Parts: sequence; structure tokens; C-alpha cells
Amino acid sequence: LGIESHMVDGRRITDAEMLKVVTMVYGGLVNKDITAGLQARGVNALGLTGADMDIVRSVKRPVKEVDYGFVGDVSRVNVSFLAELIRKNIVPVIAPLTHDGEGNILNTNADTIAGETAKAFSAFFDVVLIYCFEKRGVLRNENDDESIIPRITRADFEQYTAEGIIRDGMIPKLQNAFDAIEAGVSEVMITSASAIDGKEGTHIKNGLNFKHVNDE
Repeated sequence: LGIESHMVDGRRITDAEMLKVVTMVYGGLVNKDITAGLQARGVNALGLTGADMDIVRSVKRPVKEVDYGFVGDVSRVNVSFLAELIRKNIVPVIAPLTHDGEGNILNTNADTIAGETAKAFSAFFDVVLIYCFEKRGVLRNENDDESIIPRITRADFEQYTAEGIIRDGMIPKLQNAFDAIEAGVSEVMITSASAIDGKEGTHIKNGLNFKHVNDE
């Protein structure tokens, strides 16, 4: 549509025109494609945005060093409604769009919505949060698909970020992962969609004292 995307530290700046696009694409085409694909595989899925049934409410991110525009930070997840869907064997497919309760749609980082939803679900279920993207895990060298970091601690994350090994969109992804673990999620796995059923990828587990990866 000729609208240029701008990112800061892996997070998208959303102006009024970009908000229209992401609402149409994420809330419409992408969400319904995923929902239809699940239905074709025998999974009874329901496509939603955060505004539907008030499932994910947010507040507009305040302007500090960067004005992110129409971007929302999650303030509440309607976990009771979502848990009821799960109990009825209905899989919610949530687009990364939230609302502020005052009639405004806000663009929200998809990893953040997944993390906040997982945290809310952890009060009801034993939760494993899986982040799927184009790589096979968190990589020491982004140009080497074999350089997967099999497990990572918050200390490793901070060190690798300072060294520039972890950067861009991986920073908020891992921030959300550690926030989820510290809030009670049992495990976070970061991997590719093709490896979702296996053990490959980067794992962060709750309550286990992993050896620092640099000691291996």
C-alpha cells in the first residue's frame, strides 16, 4: 500500500495510516487465514482481536524518548472468557490488536500479547509459551542457523544484548519470555514453526538452575 514501516528496538511505530493497515491485515486477512487453516485441520478455532469480548485491553504507550503512535501496552486480559473457550475445546486465535475501552484500536506487539495471555492462563493451566519465527531459535550468529543457543538465562540475555549478539526484534521477544517465566509460566520455547513439535530451539524453564551458556 506504499506505507513505509518504521521500527525502533524491534518495535513498530504506528501512525494513523499504519493503524488502518495493521487492523485490516492482522485483524482480517492474517487472522482469518490462520483460523481457516486450523479448521481445515480439525481444530475448532475462533478468530478474535483484543476488542472482541474485551479480551485484551491496553493503554496507549506514553511518549518518552520515542513516540510510538497508536501502540498499546497490555493492561488486562479477559482470561476467564479465554479459559472458558479452551475448556470447550475452542482455540482462540488472537490478532495483535487491542483496545483502550474508549473506542480506540491500538497496535500491540504480538509477542507481548502472547506473553501476557500465557501469564494470565498460568493461573488456570500449566502453560508452555512457544514463540515461532523464521529462525530455529536464538542464534549466537544470526547468519549461522546452526548456532542455536539451547537455553538462556536472564543474565545471558543481558550479556548478549550488551555485546550486540541479541538485538532488534529478539530483544522484546526475550523480555516478554523472561517476564512470562517470572510470572509463573512453566516454559518458554523459541523456535521455527517447522520444529514446533520437537526439542530444537531455545528453551527457558521455570525453577531450573541452568548452567550459564558461556560455561558449556
